[in-house]
Amino acid sequence: MRVAVAVLAAVLAAVLAAVGTALPRPGLFPHGPARGDARLRPGDDESSPGLPLRRALRLYGRAARRLYVGTNGVISTQDFPRETQYVDDDFPTDFPVIAPFLADLDTSGGRGNIYYRQDDSPDVLDQAASYIQAGFPSSASFFVPTNAFITTWQDVGAYQELSQDAQPSKKLNTFQVVIAYDDEDTYTIFLYPEGGLQFLGTRPKESYNVQLELPARVGFSWGDGDDPKRDGLFHSLASSEQALRQLERESNTGVPGVWVFHVGSTAPLEQVEPGGSGGQSPDVLPSATHHVSGTTDRASTEQLAQHSLEPTSPHPHHRPALLGVVPRGLPVSPGQERSRRLPPEGDGRARQSYSANPLSYSSGHHGVGVEEDEHVNPDMFTYSAASKETCAQHHGRCSPHAFCTDYATGVCCHCRATYYGNGRQCLPEGAVHRLNGKVSGNLRVGRASISFQEVDLHAYIVGSDGRAYTAISGVPQPAARALLPLLPIGGLFAWLFALEEPGAENGFSITGAEFTQSLEVTFYPGEETVYVTQTAEGLGPDNYLSLKTHIQGQVPFLPENVTVHITPYNDLYHYSSSAVMSSARREYVLVAGTANQTLSYRLHQNITFSGCPHARLPARQQLVVPRAFALYDHQEHVLRYALAARVGTAPDDAENPLVNPCHDGTHACEATARCQPGAGMEYVCECPAGYRRDGRGCRDVDECAEGLSHCGPFSSCLNEPGSYRCECRSGYRPAGDGQSCVPLVPVTNPCEDGSHPCAPGDRARCLPRAGGPPACQCLPGYAGDGIHCSDVDECAENPCHPAATCYNSPGSFSCQCQPGYQGDGFQCTHEGMTQRLTPCQHDQMYPRAVPPGPSPVGDGHVPQCEEDGGYRPLQCHGSTGHCWCVDAAGQEIAGTRTAPGSTPPRCGTPGSIQQLTPCEHERLYPRAVPPGPSPVGDRHVPQCEEDGGYRPLQCHSSTGHCWCVDAAGQEIAGTRTAPGSTPPRCGTPEPTERPPSMCERWRQSLLEHYGGSPRRDQYVPQCGAGGEFRPLQCHGDSGYCWCVDQSGREIQGTRSEPGTTPPCLPSVAPPSVQPSPRPDVSPPASGTFLLYAQGQQIGYLPLNGTRLQKEAAKTLLSLHGSIVVGIDYDCREKTIYWTDVAGRTISRASLESGAEPETIISSGLISPEGLAVDHLRRAIFWTDSGLDKIERARLDGSQRRVLFDTELVNPRAITVDPVRGNLYWTDWNREAPKIETSTVNGDNRRVLVNRDIGLPNGLTFDPFSKLLCWADAGTKHLECTFPDGTGRRVIQNNLNYPFSIISYANHFYHTDWRRDGVIAINKETGSFTDEYLPEQRSHLYGITAVYPYCPGAKK
Repeated sequence: MRVAVAVLAAVLAAVLAAVGTALPRPGLFPHGPARGDARLRPGDDESSPGLPLRRALRLYGRAARRLYVGTNGVISTQDFPRETQYVDDDFPTDFPVIAPFLADLDTSGGRGNIYYRQDDSPDVLDQAASYIQAGFPSSASFFVPTNAFITTWQDVGAYQELSQDAQPSKKLNTFQVVIAYDDEDTYTIFLYPEGGLQFLGTRPKESYNVQLELPARVGFSWGDGDDPKRDGLFHSLASSEQALRQLERESNTGVPGVWVFHVGSTAPLEQVEPGGSGGQSPDVLPSATHHVSGTTDRASTEQLAQHSLEPTSPHPHHRPALLGVVPRGLPVSPGQERSRRLPPEGDGRARQSYSANPLSYSSGHHGVGVEEDEHVNPDMFTYSAASKETCAQHHGRCSPHAFCTDYATGVCCHCRATYYGNGRQCLPEGAVHRLNGKVSGNLRVGRASISFQEVDLHAYIVGSDGRAYTAISGVPQPAARALLPLLPIGGLFAWLFALEEPGAENGFSITGAEFTQSLEVTFYPGEETVYVTQTAEGLGPDNYLSLKTHIQGQVPFLPENVTVHITPYNDLYHYSSSAVMSSARREYVLVAGTANQTLSYRLHQNITFSGCPHARLPARQQLVVPRAFALYDHQEHVLRYALAARVGTAPDDAENPLVNPCHDGTHACEATARCQPGAGMEYVCECPAGYRRDGRGCRDVDECAEGLSHCGPFSSCLNEPGSYRCECRSGYRPAGDGQSCVPLVPVTNPCEDGSHPCAPGDRARCLPRAGGPPACQCLPGYAGDGIHCSDVDECAENPCHPAATCYNSPGSFSCQCQPGYQGDGFQCTHEGMTQRLTPCQHDQMYPRAVPPGPSPVGDGHVPQCEEDGGYRPLQCHGSTGHCWCVDAAGQEIAGTRTAPGSTPPRCGTPGSIQQLTPCEHERLYPRAVPPGPSPVGDRHVPQCEEDGGYRPLQCHSSTGHCWCVDAAGQEIAGTRTAPGSTPPRCGTPEPTERPPSMCERWRQSLLEHYGGSPRRDQYVPQCGAGGEFRPLQCHGDSGYCWCVDQSGREIQGTRSEPGTTPPCLPSVAPPSVQPSPRPDVSPPASGTFLLYAQGQQIGYLPLNGTRLQKEAAKTLLSLHGSIVVGIDYDCREKTIYWTDVAGRTISRASLESGAEPETIISSGLISPEGLAVDHLRRAIFWTDSGLDKIERARLDGSQRRVLFDTELVNPRAITVDPVRGNLYWTDWNREAPKIETSTVNGDNRRVLVNRDIGLPNGLTFDPFSKLLCWADAGTKHLECTFPDGTGRRVIQNNLNYPFSIISYANHFYHTDWRRDGVIAINKETGSFTDEYLPEQRSHLYGITAVYPYCPGAKK
């Protein structure tokens, strides 16, 4: 084997010498179908099934027995989450990752293949051994793997959102990863052949018109695990374009494009060891700084990493031999190779360790060992004394948002900060939750028995204020109305998610999402008893709770005209280690008009769950429900409950009140007697109707035997307990009073017995009608009212061929061809003709004198025929302009004729004749050229709306020209665009029209984004007639559907797979109990705060000095259907301004309470991005990367003018110095990025910075230090300079992927697309001081600071 390795090494060395600078494609490990590779199915976000390994491998200190391969350039030991949870994020990931090129890749449409296999063939193992020994000549000089796992991404493309005419990019990538291992060690080899990386990043899916690419990530991440020392560890080889470009040219093995790493061992391996270090610990190599402790300052980390951009050899034209040792101290990665380690534990106390680096926090399982302590109050699992459970064995029971703790008697899960629950299940604090379930029941309502199975239950929980809305659909109406007082069905959710007072815990914090509630409810005075069982079955993948409910028993009947009012209540709950109990008496009021009646019921509640026997739960707590509502929606057939609840500690004097004996069952009334509660503890025993007192009890009255029944003649009386019923004898049926019976009368049919008044059967027909006299109708060939019918002379209408004679007969007629002609009389041809003509073709050859029908036009008409010879349904006179519809015989259909110049009728079958709209008519009979001043030169078929009107945006199907049309279909001058350019924005409503809704704006924006005609797999919002979002939304023809709320937000947990659709409710809460709608603007508190754009909303983040007050962050303004990018603030009018790339608008809104957004510019924009407000000149400035323009306008949108429209490629950020009157902007043209300046009037334009910059996304002018500063997503630098370009210095050189930046006091704050958050950086030290990650993960765009005064102006 050693000889084979040496031979292969010599061959590879020869290959290297031949190519000189890069790995040729033959240098990859053999792959493809010929080698038995499996092929990953094509797609955008696919993953392989878990492939069981023939031999387990060691990876990151754990044994891995199966591997998963993903489309997005990644391999893992567990199945992948949705790509939105990791594909755009920086390391660390929440799951184990080997990432040779982590980016948003796509192999659909035949763009490439992904192959993978296990291999233990000698040639593969020898090739792997040679690379490994080259990278680790000392520690792995004798290492030969026993197994290998090879994955190859061959000619794969980047994901693209293709418009109608766009073509897929031709840039394709090829790379390979090999995991080679034996029983003790595991090595990973990354291979990048020459020309293999043609693109270095991918565009985020939610970036819309914003032109951005996130560089790929190359490296390793431990993910969440059971070892707290390893949780969150990662090793990054490359994450910038500069570093990614060097992957093909550089190496840590001596072979360009080949990178080797030691990733697992049975011996302690604290982090990934890159090749080139001789296998020594990084501590031995003082210059190999690619393993950095998490406690190291961020700035110093990057200073070390900067040197890693140097070549691996000190002599650029001489590379070390394949098996040579890389000189000690040389850097080993092409850029930003870095790792993070959590510090080791100090003492053994239960605590979580966090890095001082705020960007390194990660979620997931944390295993922590603790001493058993009497002050510890954990939520534990059940234990076995014979076999103690540990976190190492059972951490998988914990929620992904919890950490595991070892105790002397077992293990326990705790939810992390900002989450709550019992540790097994954790939910984000203050979030909105969804709950889905099924309800079944067998109920006796009054005297009726009603059953229902598996009807839908949906609950909507607003955790921030303890509101719970429940909707049960499909319960039969009598049962649904009778269940209105049974509030505990929905009250369970109020207890589960009650607003927690200090020191108190709601139900979910104790039971989690796995429990059973049993209810026994007894109604008074009737003592009807019903039993309810509700079983929670855990959280689904989208954090929705699943629940089954069964209801059985008897409930009082409620009439339809009665409404139910629920009285507010307080309940006392008693807690034990595995059960919660409560007993209470509830009152409700029945209201019918001006009358009302107060009734009550007694309930016993028991909730069981699997808890920790050592947990110290509160002995008792008090649930306060100040508001509760119940109603039944007749139109939607939905039973609704709504409650608002809070839970707190029970007051010392809160004892269970004395209970009337009727309520607790201690009364002395015997069976069948009804206990009627009186004042205090008093009560009386009453006999219900149908019973008679018998001692202390009641005896049934036999109404039939005692003659007390009211059954009428021909009926039988049957006694029942407490009542009786009347049954009709055979041959009789119940009368209307329910007690009498009347004889069954056979139903006669006048049409059959001849008693009808219709004309004789040879002239008319009789039509029976249920419950009324028959109808009479004349037969064809006769006219009249059906009672009197006379013959119609059809010959008067000239139905025959001109060469035929018509003969009338009673009810009919006949046609006979004249001598010399042959045919059936309707079509006659000369005996000398060889081809038979259709009637229409014959009429074209022999036009009739006038067209048939009641409205002749006065001269000859030549009919229009279809290709098959039949009459075209729409006929128009060639000279007069009259149009009409005809039947299959060419006969005019009465009532369809239209006058010249009017809209022709809409023709089809005689039963469906209706007017064609002008657009529909043009689609049937296209004009030679499209309407308007700029025809495209050939036939155009217009696109019509569903109602038949012209679609405002028209695009030519063959030439690609697009233009706007008015309501008459006429082209609007100046709107035509050339093929390949962005279509115009059409359809601006007239001042008298209803303004477009959010749904309609979003729909129009996406339609334009897709070029006017979306593909079948592209999503377009579905809007109702009034502009509202339809509750059910579906993604094209993919089959995926989901429910949305009234703002268009997807309701978590409702997304369905193809083949099923979720049951979407028109509203998530009863209209009468919904909180009043919030104004568009939620006014912020006074003081300094940050505003940031996050897609469809603007967020508010207050500052305490310069510290982020994350707990007070909230949504300031919701703008559904928009994508907000640029944002700035007018300090004089206290108004925010923003750009919207989805709506292609610029808008503003005052920060006063209840202010409405106002659009100030709505035309002439394509991709408005950066925005700056000059509060002194009352002007706004913005960039448009779609038009490559910089423009200016007044704050109300007036006096708009273009400042610059030349020498711009991708203008992005813009900022203004109002005091000095200077404007600054960035242009991240990849070929020549730059920062420019001019006066606010557009004078004195000049380049300020154009060297050593990459992607200058963010730009800010600091009014305090008078410095111009920018954040660069290419160089990862935050830099500043004086306004004249001098004094340039680097503040921070290790940013992730900044988008926008703002300066305030001694800090910078920037939005980051890797972290999806706001990052704070100290101006003086350049260190990261804090970060805020919104609960809802999505990219953040612009950011601005709001001061209580105007900087640079009078306060």
